[in-house]
Amino acid sequence: MTLFKKDFYAVIKNIVPLFCCLLAFNIAGCVNSDVSDLTQYISAVKLRPKGAIKPLPEMKTIEPFVFAPEGLRDPFRPVEKLEDDVSPEHAAPDFGIRPDTSRTKETLEAYSLVTLRMVGTLTINKVFWALIKASDGVIHRVRKGHHMGHNYGEIRRITDNNIELMEIVPDQSGAWRKQQASMALVES
Repeated sequence: MTLFKKDFYAVIKNIVPLFCCLLAFNIAGCVNSDVSDLTQYISAVKLRPKGAIKPLPEMKTIEPFVFAPEGLRDPFRPVEKLEDDVSPEHAAPDFGIRPDTSRTKETLEAYSLVTLRMVGTLTINKVFWALIKASDGVIHRVRKGHHMGHNYGEIRRITDNNIELMEIVPDQSGAWRKQQASMALVES
């Protein structure tokens, strides 16, 4: 070891005990023997009236439910309809109305009709267009023959104040039927 390291360790050995003694004297000097205010506060807290604890609410017994899946369809298998299962008198009438599912869907068919608003009209090259504001704030331009809404709604007529559509909706029997819908101009 070098001379410097030896002197350094000797100094540290002498200073550490001295530092610990000074620290102990400082801490001892911070102690206050007068705790009368603390004793008075504890007495005041003990004299306070004790509050009543509310009783626990009555536990309601719940009758257990036992799931018995016997005789029910497996929810993880697709529903298969056999033609023998449907009797002719219970079959849905087929009026030849069906949506064209092979057609590419247009942008406004992703929105429900109630979320779309007609905000104006314009004419470009002698073609009358309606301006539709979608729920995301984007304004779309549509004309007669375009589609919008979830129910395959085809625009049949556009006037200055409204749009008339023909939708193809399923009924309760599983058949499709046509239904008229309209959208009025919303003035802002």
